[in-house]
Amino acid sequence: MRGFSVLALLLASFLPLADAVAQQAKPHKLGDYQSWTAAVLGEGGQKVCYAFTRAIKAEGVPGRSANNVMLVVTHRPQGRDQVALQAGYTYPRNSNENGDPVQVTVGSRSFGFFTSGSSAFAREGHAAVAAFRAGSQAVARGPAPNGKGQASETFSLSGFSAAYEAISKECPAGGGGRR
Repeated sequence: MRGFSVLALLLASFLPLADAVAQQAKPHKLGDYQSWTAAVLGEGGQKVCYAFTRAIKAEGVPGRSANNVMLVVTHRPQGRDQVALQAGYTYPRNSNENGDPVQVTVGSRSFGFFTSGSSAFAREGHAAVAAFRAGSQAVARGPAPNGKGQASETFSLSGFSAAYEAISKECPAGGGGRR
């Protein structure tokens, strides 16, 4: 149940016009799957399904709690396997100037994420999801606030496959997802 309380924070962080969405529909929890939670909500008459987990470790930013750092995979009618990281702080404004400032590593694979505000987004969501399904943990590294040093976050991938299956069943590919 504790993970479900994060849904409101998640909505405010990732969904455009969060106030309008909150008035439109409330999230419905699909289930908890070890370290991951799956949920669905309505957005503009469409279903949006997502799975998320909180960091088990967050370093490099004094005073930041791992509970405020999340890794999210979202299925929308217009795009599947959208992978985002909510850092718990605002990334430096110029962090995208030299390529992808955040790297998420799963095993020997590394994925570039670009930043916007306090979020980072995978350029290759499908490949990242495939690695999440096969991996045991993901480690994100990126610039700390104000570009001073590096921050890192560690996420358990335990339960990811089951949570991913739950959101994929609720929001099937090509289903349009009318609610």
